[in-house]
Amino acid sequence: MGAEQRSARNRFAALPIDRSQAFRERAASGDSATLSLESALRMAVTADGAVCVEQHETLRLAAADASWAGMAVETIYLGALGERPVVAYVLAEAIACAPDAHERRWMDLRSAAQGLSETEAGCAAYARALAHWHLRHRHCGACGAATRSASGGHRRQCTACGLEQFPRIDPAIIVLVEHAGRCLLARQPGWPNKRHSVLAGFVEPGESLEDALIREVHEESGLKISECEYHSSQPWPFPSSLMLGFMASTDDPALTLGEELEQAAWFSPAELEAAVAADTIRLPPPVSLSSRLIEDWFEARTGRSARHLFR
Repeated sequence: MGAEQRSARNRFAALPIDRSQAFRERAASGDSATLSLESALRMAVTADGAVCVEQHETLRLAAADASWAGMAVETIYLGALGERPVVAYVLAEAIACAPDAHERRWMDLRSAAQGLSETEAGCAAYARALAHWHLRHRHCGACGAATRSASGGHRRQCTACGLEQFPRIDPAIIVLVEHAGRCLLARQPGWPNKRHSVLAGFVEPGESLEDALIREVHEESGLKISECEYHSSQPWPFPSSLMLGFMASTDDPALTLGEELEQAAWFSPAELEAAVAADTIRLPPPVSLSSRLIEDWFEARTGRSARHLFR
């Protein structure tokens, strides 16, 4: 399986949406005759990352009320799914939902993403990342004047000096480290009870991905990486990261924990199964790339499914 196939399996990835600039400009101009905006998938997200959903047989994105468009602090034209435009209304806060048969409600995207379809989860993640960018770039970094949204929400332009700003993402490496058939899992103090995961950290200016991986692993665990190999990537809208996954190995398993970790240990596949069964550790939810790295490592070492490890 190639990296592009592995990435396509990650939540929020492989979104089948038309992101063309031509669509964004036409949508922003209000060209409803050719874009059929009246039939658009209209979703609503809030500044703090909630998304409006409703429960049918499965969880779905709720159709945003027409009245919410006038309350939106931003309207973002994400693209098109086939012939259907996708529009996100960014609200300053959650608005009360009228009672209906489908139990419409607001949910944090981390939770909602586990129940939404792959496409709807991807659309919501896309909207969440752009909403975060808009709400933090309302003024020009050069002259301080107000900026305005352009290109259907994919650009901001200074109203005074004309400086253009474009959405940015923060690259971060996430890595499963192995030694002699055992993987390293660690815990940070602020995580949910018993949660253990692989190591991760942001890429700094002037670093390659591999340099960042080597630095982060050594800072957090004291380990020296001997080899690493790219696995896959995942857009991660919490708030605006791109996770770049790796598998790595070390020749020396001695651990020296840094300030970010409170616990770390090596697990063979059998030890991992036993720890999960005994509920002494809990692995990341399936929505995250960290779970995919653990899953692929376990299945490669055992030839068995890893689904029972994730709750």
